[in-house]
Amino acid sequence: MSDQESSALSGLRLASHAPLDAAQRVGRRKCSRCGASRMFYCYSCCALVGLETRDVPTVELPVKIDIIKHPNETDGKSTAVQAKLLAPRDVTIYTYPCIPELDQSTENIVLVFPGPDAMTVEELWEHFSADGKPRVKRLKVSDADPETHSCPIQRVVFIDSTWNQTTRIITDERLQALPNVELKSRRTCFWRRQKGSPDTYLATIEAVYYFLKDLHSHYFSEYTGEYDNLLFFFSFLHKLINKAKQAAGKV
Repeated sequence: MSDQESSALSGLRLASHAPLDAAQRVGRRKCSRCGASRMFYCYSCCALVGLETRDVPTVELPVKIDIIKHPNETDGKSTAVQAKLLAPRDVTIYTYPCIPELDQSTENIVLVFPGPDAMTVEELWEHFSADGKPRVKRLKVSDADPETHSCPIQRVVFIDSTWNQTTRIITDERLQALPNVELKSRRTCFWRRQKGSPDTYLATIEAVYYFLKDLHSHYFSEYTGEYDNLLFFFSFLHKLINKAKQAAGKV
């Protein structure tokens, strides 16, 4: 594990990985829905395998997340299912050409995708208050915080695919009206990095996590780990795979 990767995943406020350790010792099991052999969860059925619901944290998000998955994206390489398993009430996954109903007359919606016209998270408020009457969502950061805070958006769309596959989705006319948001440059910790791609190309679960972290910091309060558990599976698998690489002398 590089120092940068160690730094990015260290200090996270995570639920106990003890259930994952126990499940890993038992090994792969059959998914109760499709019968496929899986470890921790079935990426085809979006279901836990060898784990109970109580073993996995549930993360409450301040916005709804829609993930549009490319039909040729390999399920086993995608991290989108982790977001759905950890934030089931707020995350929905669609397989293109199916996309969510995007009604911009009732919600402020953005698409997270880089480009020349993409704005930053900091610029969201200015963009959506151009008419002087921003449509905002008021909510409490936590039960311990009685103050309400304003969020300039209600829904966020992510694309789950390799960069070579994104053109087909990003050029869909149904997405053209959505304003784009570009994340700050961060290095991925994903162990299945796309061949020939820079290390700033994030896995989907990383992109969701960093977007929410930035959103929270700018529109709610100082970030204190509210969405760290979105990396519950990702951080454990990262540690597991790096340990295996070290044992094999590949690190």
